[in-house]
Amino acid sequence: MKGLNKKVEQALRGEKNVLEFVVEEVKDLVYNLSLKMLLFPEDAQDATQEILVRMITHLNTFQGKSSFETWVYRIATNYLITEQSRKTYQAKRISFDEYAHQIDKGQSDKIMYAGNEGEINLLEEEVKVSCTHGLLHCLNSTNRLIYILGDVLDFNSTEAAKILEITPSSFRKQLSRSRGRIKNFLTAKCGLVNTNNSCRCKRKIDFLVDQEMINSSALRFAVYTERSIDLMNKIDSLDKTLSVFRSVPVLNAPKEVMMEVKQMIKSTTF
Repeated sequence: MKGLNKKVEQALRGEKNVLEFVVEEVKDLVYNLSLKMLLFPEDAQDATQEILVRMITHLNTFQGKSSFETWVYRIATNYLITEQSRKTYQAKRISFDEYAHQIDKGQSDKIMYAGNEGEINLLEEEVKVSCTHGLLHCLNSTNRLIYILGDVLDFNSTEAAKILEITPSSFRKQLSRSRGRIKNFLTAKCGLVNTNNSCRCKRKIDFLVDQEMINSSALRFAVYTERSIDLMNKIDSLDKTLSVFRSVPVLNAPKEVMMEVKQMIKSTTF
């Protein structure tokens, strides 16, 4: 994404093909942040589109004092915090104790919803990524954003503080608390982090399908590329809990997002 600041200057001069290029460059980072914050792809798609529209309509306020990506993240985080304040999203919050209860029940070595090893692998990956995103929702919206920026996306405290418009000291303190809660939970419950734990993604497949928490015929997260479970040992981290999150693949924003945004760009003037 190097050189986007200059591309933005070109876009502001009315070069709409360059504006499309700029949007293409940032749409996936917006979508993946939205997905981690809102949990469901359909909600993340709507949020991504709204964020990109805001980005385009406020493009002339970008002054180049930070990287363009930082500026986009600031727009995205402001929007997502607002979205999280809505009652519909507040209802999706779950406590760490409630999540632990969900982890403990419904484990089985039998898999009724897969007919071959390939299907099992995809469902196992679906469970892993769903559980990973779900755990983030044990944190409130602000702390979730802080954890995502600091530990999942690996922003340093100075960069993240600019995005959230807080002090680096405040960011570090809040990140430390959120990191501790996530780490304690995964160490106590997740078999990927601590092999002494009984929970394994494969053992949760049938329970989560039965509870309609995942849909075996319409997977939200699992992709037919290298699985994040297999990538965990390749992540350069001393902390297994970080590998659980950083191994999750970056997903492409749905094509419908750009279709709508391109229509808007055609009618945009600066």
